[in-house]
Amino acid sequence: MGKAYVVGVGMTKFEKPESRDWQYWDMAKEAGTAALADAGIPYASVEQAAVGYCFQASTAGQRAVYELGLSGIPVYNLNNNCATGSTALMTSRQFVEGGIADCVLALGFEKMARGSLGGGGSAGADDFKTSPVARHYGIMAAAHGFEMSPPTAQIFGNAAREHMDRYGTTEVQLAAVGAKNHQHSANNPNAQFQDVYTVDEILAARTVHRPLTKLQCSPTSDGAAAAVVVSERFVEEHGLRGRAVEIAAQAMTTDTEESFASGSCIDAVGRPMSRAAARQVYERSGLGIEDVDVIELHDCFSINELLTYEALGMCEEGASGKLVESGATTYGGRWVVNPSGGLISKGHPLGATGLAQAAELVWQLRGEAGPRQVVGARVGLAHNIGLGGAAVVTLLRKA
Repeated sequence: MGKAYVVGVGMTKFEKPESRDWQYWDMAKEAGTAALADAGIPYASVEQAAVGYCFQASTAGQRAVYELGLSGIPVYNLNNNCATGSTALMTSRQFVEGGIADCVLALGFEKMARGSLGGGGSAGADDFKTSPVARHYGIMAAAHGFEMSPPTAQIFGNAAREHMDRYGTTEVQLAAVGAKNHQHSANNPNAQFQDVYTVDEILAARTVHRPLTKLQCSPTSDGAAAAVVVSERFVEEHGLRGRAVEIAAQAMTTDTEESFASGSCIDAVGRPMSRAAARQVYERSGLGIEDVDVIELHDCFSINELLTYEALGMCEEGASGKLVESGATTYGGRWVVNPSGGLISKGHPLGATGLAQAAELVWQLRGEAGPRQVVGARVGLAHNIGLGGAAVVTLLRKA
């Protein structure tokens, strides 16, 4: 297996749905063009394209890529719920490492509808009987019933309740995640929001599903992100060593019996998947969480950031509330987690999220992140998860 490198990244500003007059192919062109320009290569150099999205029609990937050029290359359309963007990155890496192509474009985009993801207050348990996530919501309904609140917020909110009951995690600790990520996004011009909130303001915001308030929940968003993934031979032939960030290791896991056996929402929303993916990348890379400087993780809701701390081995199980409260996951702490603002404040266009995480880490490892730069960052970790389920963990390091 050869090595794979990211040599160019790009993304649009993430926007509130319907706030900008653009179509998904417009945003895809903007992000793709930016990634190619960042790499300093023409679209003609791209041999394959892996394109991720969740809410557009079949072959929307072609419609998007055609805005960059009509070269006749294979285009693969991918949909893996919230892990779609990182699935596109993983597919691209596999093409390169396997020797199938020397230059692949990973592209993700989403044009979303306003309102809560997965339904709204009118959604009921019956709506999920034929859904791919029926088993996950069945676990939730058996343990907690089904309330009249947005389903995704409900299952993660119930995971938060379990964590509070089991480990003594507090609402203040959950709100601290939101406060940190909103603070970080103030320095990110691509973020959907750049507003800063105190813990008290986050606690006082409208409750979506107790204990989660609106400012602890990722919004629906429009946007796109892209990465150019190439082989070592391509890096050398095009003089890109100074731009290259190595994909040191990457793993995708899906649900196992552990996800459902406990009857816990903590497990149903993916902590076991995340833990398994993290273990695999540590083993494959020879690196551990102690070697990581900067992390972009899937904080779709504040509780998931805490669950991910535990899954990545940043703390003992149940200690994540104390970890965020200590300041260990922000500037001046042991790690900087979600310097972009994370999903909570940067936004969450499903198909683009994983690639936007990769873009942020590439900028951080190159020292190009401006006022949100993590000083001396050499190793970055991305974590992207989707219910249904898929967890992708990626370790990146400066070449």
